[in-house]
Amino acid sequence: MNHSRRYTANLSLVDKVTEYSLADGLELIKKAANAKFDESIELTLNLGVDPRYADQNIRGTVILPHGTGKKVRVLVLTQGDKVKEAKAAGADYAGLDEYVKKIEEGWFEFDVCIATPDVMRHVGKLGRALGTRGLMPNPKTGTVTDDVEQAVKEAKAGKISFRVDKFGILHVLIGKASFSVEQLADNIRGMVATVMKMKPTTLKGTYLRKISISSTQGPGIKIDKQSALA
Repeated sequence: MNHSRRYTANLSLVDKVTEYSLADGLELIKKAANAKFDESIELTLNLGVDPRYADQNIRGTVILPHGTGKKVRVLVLTQGDKVKEAKAAGADYAGLDEYVKKIEEGWFEFDVCIATPDVMRHVGKLGRALGTRGLMPNPKTGTVTDDVEQAVKEAKAGKISFRVDKFGILHVLIGKASFSVEQLADNIRGMVATVMKMKPTTLKGTYLRKISISSTQGPGIKIDKQSALA
């Protein structure tokens, strides 16, 4: 595979073997994130879990201290007075029949979908369309709720859902290259602390195996676990 001169130059900044401290790793990732746009920064956690077992299928939500830097478009599927409540809280779209029809026709111009319990019978038929995109409302992630105002505000504040893939790996957006090192560090430590609290009691062996960070067009950087747990 042929890489650009910029990618090759950025790659030379990083020692693939070294596990950098969190601060040093973030300094490097910001230096290498020199594209013409504000690159996203992703955190990857390699966990020693087997997602085939229910108690090891690590999933949940977290509100990052400094958000993700991404503008979040929120759709609330609801009816009656809850439509006004959702819009007053900052939802980009709110309603029911109109949006159910639009989704069935292939419309997905939103990042978070929240629903009130009373409309779930209508939302259920969108399961395949929403589920494959990770947008299906779920009580476990707080996206099926009567407290529409709180749910919308949390989504707008950068509340994110996460779930290990079949290999036991978590990939999470934790900010933008324009964030300061301190902001990115706060977000990473917040995410790592959340995941550590979810360690299965029956798990044998190492839970948190590896940590790495990367930017949209930059190389991956290994991070020393202890510096991220501090």
